[in-house]
Amino acid sequence: MITPEQLQNIHRYWQAANYLSAGQIYLQNNPLLRTPLEAAHIKPRLLGHWGTSPGLSFIYAHLNRLIKETDANILYICGPGHGAPAIVANTYLEGSYTEIYPEVSMNEKGMKKLFRQFSTPGGIPSHVSAHTPGSIHEGGELGYALVHAFGAAFDNPDLLVACVVGDGEAETAPLEGSWKSLSFLNPVRDGAVLPILHLNGYKIASPTVLARKTDAELEALFTGHGYEVLFVEGSDPLPMHRAMAAALDKAYARISALQQQARTANAPIIKGWPLIILRSPKGWTGPKEWHHQPIENSFRSHQVPLTAVKTDPDQLRLMEAWMRSYAPETLFDENGSLLPELQDLAPRGDKRMGMLARSNGGRVLKELKLPDFKKYAVNVAHPGTVEAESTRNFGNYLRDVFELNEDNRNFRLFCPDETASNRLQAVFEKTTRCFLEERQHTDDHLSPDGRVMEVLSEHLCEGWLEGYLLTGRHGLFSCYEAFITIIDSMFSQYAKWIKTSKELPWRKPVASLNYLLTSHSWRQDHNGYSHQGPGFIDTVINKKSNVTRIYLPPDANTLLAVMHHCFSSKDYANLVVAGKQPELQWLTIEEAVEHCARGASVWEWAGNAADTHPDVILACAGDVPTLEAVAAVAILREQLPELKVRLVNVVDLMALSPEHYHPHGLSNEQFTEIFTNDTDVVFAFHGYVRIIHDLVHGRPDPSRFHVRGYMEEGTTTTPFDMTVLNNISRYQLAMEAVKRAPCMAGKSDPFNAYCTQKLEAHNAYISTYFDDLPEIKNWKWPY
Repeated sequence: MITPEQLQNIHRYWQAANYLSAGQIYLQNNPLLRTPLEAAHIKPRLLGHWGTSPGLSFIYAHLNRLIKETDANILYICGPGHGAPAIVANTYLEGSYTEIYPEVSMNEKGMKKLFRQFSTPGGIPSHVSAHTPGSIHEGGELGYALVHAFGAAFDNPDLLVACVVGDGEAETAPLEGSWKSLSFLNPVRDGAVLPILHLNGYKIASPTVLARKTDAELEALFTGHGYEVLFVEGSDPLPMHRAMAAALDKAYARISALQQQARTANAPIIKGWPLIILRSPKGWTGPKEWHHQPIENSFRSHQVPLTAVKTDPDQLRLMEAWMRSYAPETLFDENGSLLPELQDLAPRGDKRMGMLARSNGGRVLKELKLPDFKKYAVNVAHPGTVEAESTRNFGNYLRDVFELNEDNRNFRLFCPDETASNRLQAVFEKTTRCFLEERQHTDDHLSPDGRVMEVLSEHLCEGWLEGYLLTGRHGLFSCYEAFITIIDSMFSQYAKWIKTSKELPWRKPVASLNYLLTSHSWRQDHNGYSHQGPGFIDTVINKKSNVTRIYLPPDANTLLAVMHHCFSSKDYANLVVAGKQPELQWLTIEEAVEHCARGASVWEWAGNAADTHPDVILACAGDVPTLEAVAAVAILREQLPELKVRLVNVVDLMALSPEHYHPHGLSNEQFTEIFTNDTDVVFAFHGYVRIIHDLVHGRPDPSRFHVRGYMEEGTTTTPFDMTVLNNISRYQLAMEAVKRAPCMAGKSDPFNAYCTQKLEAHNAYISTYFDDLPEIKNWKWPY
């Protein structure tokens, strides 16, 4: 039960946070209003968001009390990321901000720095970002707060994640899907998530849907999701403080009881978890109105409530009255430091939400135990003669990753219901799919203890994994290639977070975000055109070079080498694209390791140029393009033995980039050794052709690169026909190579006629037999 003295001090603490929030938006000088406010004290550009900030600070202050009284480890996730003024203010009041940024001292000088740095050049962003102590969540794009919260709670049994969901954010599809996460949270081994749905009525201009629902409607909705709803509603501060304290006490007691019950009986519980719905005015405690138009409790308080304070004396007077209403002289001493009795309200050390170890995941990261990947190698006695399913083989390695890390409980596989489809089902020898709802006898490998997180939402898989990684664990996201683009913007936000984190010395490195894309565009035998799309490569390649890596392993052994490397890395986003269908294998495990280390290599066994200058180069990146390029070389060697051909395979796509653009880029000397300075290159690529043209820009005579790749042609057709439709088949590559070889001038007609006849025979055969020609389907490397 909160005491009257606690109530008064929490209110004053909240007032201090509100004062600092408004100050960050408006003030560049006179931080404590020691003198009357003047236009010169106002920033020239007023940026930031006020409307949600008072509610966020209200919650923060009450969570501080809960931590002090229970010693709980609480991670605060701020869904309304534009509420950065509030989160920065609260981390400053608790001392976390100054501990990390000593120049922002806890006095008048530091407060001035705090104000001046907000949303100004060389300062900090207007959103909660990696700069913000205690944060794992960039709130710039709405929809992901709750899924991040659950990802953080997985395998963190002593963690309570308090997740503030804004009512605008609650309208997004990813957030709506996130409520289902409760069906995957096992209280026996996981922490808890306390959602706090903050209904303040408005978005930028329009009312929010949930804020216009009745309490009965809201209770019915969230009870159906498995929650026990607690309401805190009003605008009068003192009754609201009492109600919030009571709600948090009840929520925490309920969570503790559910966890104890589940852990004592070793029986997960998925119903009755508390959820707080906080209804408070938008822009609470701010200006009430201006020129007879409401500001508080309206959309006009969303960003900057008073926009003309620098030029309008009347607005300046209103703003000064607003700022002085918090009575800063009763909150801060003469030096500008928070008064001691208010400082005592904040937790100490790592219990402060701004200093919680899990919010800086690299501080608690345990190294992933990895098996010797070479023992899973496919035996390749001769290139292009033995077949294997690359991802099925990798699944054996992944199974043993689970086994080695069973005690640490710091690795999970996230997948949209495709683990078996992607040929990774060997993992079910060591774990199961996680699921806490009712289970039936027809289910397969399903249990509450499973570490494979299958849910038919790419948003949830991505968000869970992000929250899991940023709180110090490891994981893999396996997905169909075409539908990973659903999370394009989520990936972009995460890449920006990692890029920024790498610039902050106090942010410790976390395990890399690893994607394995299979069921890719070239082998959509069941699904056809709708499932064909390699565009995620385009998304990843445009992010900062110190964050992104892209690998296109052509066979099982290169996939093993690449994935082992990715699991060992930190602070990267690693994109790996590999097929799941039976395919020819090219390299021994030793050759694969060497090839992956180089990023791109000449496959001497495939070409016939030996030590001579090649007449033409065939290059490839991706498993299907590699097959077609190698087969094209075989055709050329058979039909035109006088033509000197070199075969180059690229496994690390960024190796093509000049080294001053990407750290994996080949040096100019290495690039020339592989591609020469003047030989034309016919490049068979897994994705869209412009990527290769962009990457080789700046290399010697880039116009000599003639790229074939996916060109938005496809249907439910045969594997080889997919390559024909997109002009990347062995015959089309071979004709292009002859066209680009100067020594073949005037000699290409018979060869082109031969290739054209083969393509016509292919079209006739698949129309009759619905399958590829035996000479295509059963082709092996002949040399």
